[in-house]
Amino acid sequence: MGKKDNSKIRYNIVTILVYAVGIVLILQLFNLQIVHGQEYRETSNTRLTRESTLKAARGNILDSTGNKLVTSETSFSLELYKTKIEDDVLNNTILKTINILKANKDEYIDNLPIAVNPVRYTLSEESLKEWKTGLEIPENATAKEAFDFLKQKYNISNNDEEAIKIMAVRYEITRTGYSNIKPVEIAKDISRESAVQIREQSNDLPGMTIATGSKVKYTSGNLASHILGQVGPITEEELKGQEDKYDLNDIIGKTGIEYIFEDYLKGTDGVKQIDMAVDGTVTEEYVSEEAVAGSDVVLTIDANLQKVAEEALKKNIEKIANGGFYETSPADAGAVVVMNVKTGEVLAMVSYPDYDPQLFVDGISQEQYDSYKEGDNLVNRAISGVYSPGSTYKMVTATAGLESGAITTKTRINDTGVYPKFGNPVCWYWSTYRRGHGYLNVTQAIQKSCNYFFYETGYRTGIENIVKYAKYYGLGSKTGIELLGESTGTIARPEIVEERGEVWTPGYTLSAAIGQGDNGFTPIQMAKYISTLANGGDSVDVTLIKSIIRPDGTEVSKEELESYVNERLGYTPEKPENLDLKEENIDAILKGMKGVTESGGTAYSTFANFDIEVAGKTGSAETGDDSVVHGWFVGFAPFDDPEIAVVVLIENAGSGGFTAETARDIMAEYFGMNANEVTEDMTAIPSTQVQR
Repeated sequence: MGKKDNSKIRYNIVTILVYAVGIVLILQLFNLQIVHGQEYRETSNTRLTRESTLKAARGNILDSTGNKLVTSETSFSLELYKTKIEDDVLNNTILKTINILKANKDEYIDNLPIAVNPVRYTLSEESLKEWKTGLEIPENATAKEAFDFLKQKYNISNNDEEAIKIMAVRYEITRTGYSNIKPVEIAKDISRESAVQIREQSNDLPGMTIATGSKVKYTSGNLASHILGQVGPITEEELKGQEDKYDLNDIIGKTGIEYIFEDYLKGTDGVKQIDMAVDGTVTEEYVSEEAVAGSDVVLTIDANLQKVAEEALKKNIEKIANGGFYETSPADAGAVVVMNVKTGEVLAMVSYPDYDPQLFVDGISQEQYDSYKEGDNLVNRAISGVYSPGSTYKMVTATAGLESGAITTKTRINDTGVYPKFGNPVCWYWSTYRRGHGYLNVTQAIQKSCNYFFYETGYRTGIENIVKYAKYYGLGSKTGIELLGESTGTIARPEIVEERGEVWTPGYTLSAAIGQGDNGFTPIQMAKYISTLANGGDSVDVTLIKSIIRPDGTEVSKEELESYVNERLGYTPEKPENLDLKEENIDAILKGMKGVTESGGTAYSTFANFDIEVAGKTGSAETGDDSVVHGWFVGFAPFDDPEIAVVVLIENAGSGGFTAETARDIMAEYFGMNANEVTEDMTAIPSTQVQR
């Protein structure tokens, strides 16, 4: 057989196969359209399948012991899909549903600027212009005329009480739009009772469905509010470029940990299929793609210590303001930082006054928001507040003097009360007792907070050396803590004065040496400074994050975490040169701080009979207003083997000595002591600290 015959056979076979396939397709088409056509048409006309987003729960935020500070709880919202029903059926469905909500004390979304009994507008005439234009209501229409216009537009025949309910939902449909695949949200965060009843009556409520989601829950009220931060509805601006991850019904982290770790806390939404008849009756619901919750963020803070720190600061502020010490000062705000001196982990961080972050989830009133803004409640003073350090800066000057050789641990300077150079500034002791401290070494000068000693030390050392060691301690630089809004602070130095068109003089150096002038630092920087000192001069990396745990149980690596945070903050870490501080010099400074809490020290009355040896330093910082003096206490404990540093700042405290009680109560909690059993030596001689 030749090649020509083989080709002909193959051609015939292919032709037969094509005809056979064609006959099969024709028979199948006949079966679909003729034999079962009516059946399939009826099924198609009575069943619609829609996809609904199954919202993923946000990850939890936990304290270092596993307590959930922020979590998610199941929430229900009411949605309405477009169905093939008449206006009267739709209106009746809306009214029935609203009555169910109202019976369970749930609210529905009402953006309609009209109220009834009597019929009236709820917005100003200026605000109504755009609203009227959008609905083609005459510009000069009265509230009653607008109400009647909408009744006619939506074919509402009910009385005014019922009509306004229906009208609110119909207006929401007009405002946001809806379809048979895209619902309009009628009510948010409704009760389980309403959700169950609406589901049970779904046959009589065409188009109405219950969407199950999650709601952010702050478990401990105001606790750690400035750390945790707020969440709120995503804005159109925030949505841009993230449409694949979010929609306009989503919430998003706005401040604090919620903002910084949004990418980890946000879960991955799932998909729910809803089978619905054309009249809106739901016939079946099933999950086609499971939602995956967000990752958990574990903080370094301890919730119990945080609570004690918040209560201690509030109590201390109120005591100062109410004249609980020998003088009254209008204290009204402050901050606390408690840090592990070895790791830089923040164990507690307080800013007072605080706020309730749950209000931003549930919908904060304008009145409450304005109150928060007026009191600066939303400002995290621990990382954003910049304050002159006063005498707490004297350990910087001491370090610079000792390390540069300007003084030694044995150098003794005679405080005569009035420093005889550059304007004759005085020691605070002269202002109170009209005499000086006499001869002091560096340890004694820190204990007594002698301005004269540090005027002379600053003069001998020079501003360049003081700035050098301030930078080494982390002052005047961001710590990189994982929160938005950290301030840089300022180290007093010639460049700043020159930028103002002034000339740096020795007088500026004297002022800088005792923590005044342009020196201004945040409490978190001060905590890093004190931790570094307590460490023997070894710098620490400040952090609020212990770990991030993914839904599958794996942990985010430290490298990934650090890179993510730095990019999120726009922060570039600066590793200071290791200046290798001499142990002898650090010991002399730390002994001076220990003397502050002992007999003759400025915080002795607070720590008398305390079971743990504490090293500290008080500071009263001038503000440029003679009537306003901020108070500091900085310290660490135990003295022989430091574990924690505590920094307290109280605005308008009047004296640094008044702030030490906060630190004492925090240390008592940390070391398992009963703070109520600590007694104060109220016979100690009080003193007004002008600059220490």
